[in-house]
Amino acid sequence: MTEIDPKELKILSDILALVLEDHPGQSDTALQALRNRARKNSTTGGALKNLFQTIAVNPSKAKGATRQAGTRASASKSRTTDMPDQYRVQLREMADSITRLDRNLRVAHSQNETLKSELYLTQKSRAELQTHLATLQAKKRPKMPVTIAISLLVGLLLGVAGSQAVHVLWPAPVHTHAVADNTPYLY
Repeated sequence: MTEIDPKELKILSDILALVLEDHPGQSDTALQALRNRARKNSTTGGALKNLFQTIAVNPSKAKGATRQAGTRASASKSRTTDMPDQYRVQLREMADSITRLDRNLRVAHSQNETLKSELYLTQKSRAELQTHLATLQAKKRPKMPVTIAISLLVGLLLGVAGSQAVHVLWPAPVHTHAVADNTPYLY
């Protein structure tokens, strides 16, 4: 059995508890962390299963097994002195990555704001063009029915005025011969 540090065991148990949570984001993240930790420690699924079976059968035996692996602990201690350097390197890489991502996020926000302002200006121009187009279409509309109605009205008025002018200028003819009385024939 591989050596398991009690802290490591606690972390693994916490991660497994999160995997079983109802919150999909937390459980997915915890599952991914568990996979990463297993890859980093070169732990297979079978070894993890055996570890949990050993713990389930006799938890004190699991603690004793980790203590009995003291001979292997000296070999791993030489590895752990290099671990802080590896952690520092990883931490530096993560900090650089965070800085780079933060810079990229700021650039994306500024581009987003620029695009929003361009969108607003484009929408404003579109509204102005639609207004101008509606005005042009209103001017080009044929006004034939109105023109015809006005022409008929003017023609009627000119006709009445012209006939009155003719009646005024030429007086009615005077009858010089005697008018025959036809009224007795009508009844």
